Amino acid sequence: MTTFALIHGGGGSGWDFHLLVPELAARGHDAVAPDLPITDPAAGLDSFAETVLDALGDRTDVAVVGHSYGGFTAPLVAAKVRARLLVYLAGMIPAPGEPPGQWWGNTGFASPAGLNDLETYFNDVPPELARECQARGREQASREGGEPWPLPAHPDVPTRVLLCRDDRFFTRDFQRRVARERLGLEPDEIDGSHCVALSRPAELADRLISYL
Repeated sequence: MTTFALIHGGGGSGWDFHLLVPELAARGHDAVAPDLPITDPAAGLDSFAETVLDALGDRTDVAVVGHSYGGFTAPLVAAKVRARLLVYLAGMIPAPGEPPGQWWGNTGFASPAGLNDLETYFNDVPPELARECQARGREQASREGGEPWPLPAHPDVPTRVLLCRDDRFFTRDFQRRVARERLGLEPDEIDGSHCVALSRPAELADRLISYL
């Protein structure tokens, strides 16, 4: 049995994976999805990683999944636990020494034009579920935005990049380019929006387990 460490994105919480966790359990695997301390102005990347490590406890067979902004924390955890797998799920792939706040300009990210938040992040999520996710959003007050990403290189663990075909925030072409430039990897694809863990949890569980 593998434990999946599910790391949420900016402004999110572990609730973002509440449909994925039972799908993984139904397939014989464990999962932890902690709330990162993003509302704490004193918290940084080290605090984020420690929160996930605390949730994992003494588990040793671990796969780490970083969604969106969670991509900055996921490799830190993967390096600490010697993970069997690291997955960037529509994830931001960091570079050594790069502060998260500089990632946007460094990668040439361009915000989608003319779309509201529902249209940008939740375009295939049932409306009531999308609205609940928005209502559960938290203010990102933590200090990591200006901190250099601390690893000297990407951790030496098996790594996959999984992009979402219908993602309007991190588009397919953008994610492909960043994955190639930063990891030398060709991304895999799954149907779904940026919040695929809410819109297609069963399909996502199948894909994550297939990587094992």
